[in-house]
Amino acid sequence: MELFLRMIHGGAGSLAAYLAAHVLLCLLPAFFIAGAMAALIPKASITRWLGRHVPAFVSYPAAAAAGSLLAVCSCTIVPLFAGIYRKGAGIGPAMTFLFFAPAGNVMALAYTGSILGPEFAVARLVLCLMFGVGIGLLMALIFWRDDAAHDAQTDQLFADRASVSPAALGVMVSLVALLIAGTLKLWPLTAALGSFALPGSWAQSWQATLLGWVPFDSARGEEGVSLHGSVLIVLLVLVATTAGKGLENIIEGANRWTWLVLGLAATTLLVASLSLVPGLQGLEIEVTGRTVGVALAMASVWYHARQLPADDWRSWLWETWRFVKQIFLVLVIGVFIVGMARQVIRPEWIESLAGSNTVQANVVAVGFGVFMYFPTLVEVPVARMFLDLGMHPGPLLAYLMADPELSLQSMLMVAAVIGWTKTATYVGWVAVFSVCAGLIFGAWSDGVGWPSLAAVMALVLGSLAVAVGRLRRRWRASVPA
Repeated sequence: MELFLRMIHGGAGSLAAYLAAHVLLCLLPAFFIAGAMAALIPKASITRWLGRHVPAFVSYPAAAAAGSLLAVCSCTIVPLFAGIYRKGAGIGPAMTFLFFAPAGNVMALAYTGSILGPEFAVARLVLCLMFGVGIGLLMALIFWRDDAAHDAQTDQLFADRASVSPAALGVMVSLVALLIAGTLKLWPLTAALGSFALPGSWAQSWQATLLGWVPFDSARGEEGVSLHGSVLIVLLVLVATTAGKGLENIIEGANRWTWLVLGLAATTLLVASLSLVPGLQGLEIEVTGRTVGVALAMASVWYHARQLPADDWRSWLWETWRFVKQIFLVLVIGVFIVGMARQVIRPEWIESLAGSNTVQANVVAVGFGVFMYFPTLVEVPVARMFLDLGMHPGPLLAYLMADPELSLQSMLMVAAVIGWTKTATYVGWVAVFSVCAGLIFGAWSDGVGWPSLAAVMALVLGSLAVAVGRLRRRWRASVPA
């Protein structure tokens, strides 16, 4: 019973910490972007670059390039993946985007290089790109019939328009700017512009209470909840309780609940962009460049949204709400289960099993990424810790490849979009390729010569070339004469 209660406490703590730290400035804009993709972007604009009939040498690099610019976690990528897939992207390029974005984006690679060394960053980039394209090609080959049916279905769901309207383009660009302003940790977004304090000792007392309620252990990935985070949780709960009343019937027209939930969402993002720290003088509130960036981006979204036809902005909000209903609940369940698992799995077990570059060690490292999920960029200092404690570089890279992709909550979210059969296949290939990446990099770390590694890489590239050829033949065969 004591273990069960500890697991429940750990699950609740993991969920509270996640909602406080990761949902708002990343996931909330991502849902609005996904909704805008589905409602405002013509199918032809997506399929021009990522469609199933686009040549592989165009669609797969385009998918990887799009993912490389998004410094967000895997849970944030899933709504964006859902948006491009629903709008007509082929299963292959969509899966490449899903794989490459959280592990191979510019920020993740830069941070990996600064903490673990340039060799890890280069290996992560090259292997993520190669294996991301490989996974996409394999998914397209395996599910080519489903892909054709999906393409026909999107033809029926979305009528092609000649181009993206200026207002729709403005909304999309502003939402992407909002996502960037909320996630990048670069000057001038991190610059302090001014501060003030709310007096009283209540802030420190409340923070001490939160630390007693929610587990905090960086070695186990437990982040705790700050006073700032508790405020954001309250605002998020208010958004959740009003969203159904304001958005469920938005196609029929807006009501007072619609404006209330949108106002609460905007307020939540603004509060999330501030710095709230309990101090000796009370609660210290600091305005940063991020606050200004988020405010300007939201103002731009509002400005362009007002220029949309009523049917378009209503469809946008409805698609956003549909993605929230489809994905958010499974995300919450997944985070809770991961928090429970952390109470049972000990990091030292992984260290003792992953000290050498064996298949078993790499498999253990991949499994560790499933149950001990760390948000993007957080997994890098954790990897540094394990490297210092004796984990072999090979299994460590396998973990870095798998952790952003195979977290339990991400798998649940992806399954909600494409079904369990495709998700299980994707997970299997990610696990296989992550283990292969670990073995290759571990062999190089152990001194295996470049000719042997080059031969292995040539074999991989040759296999991908054969896959591309087979895929093109199937595409041509599926196109009516």
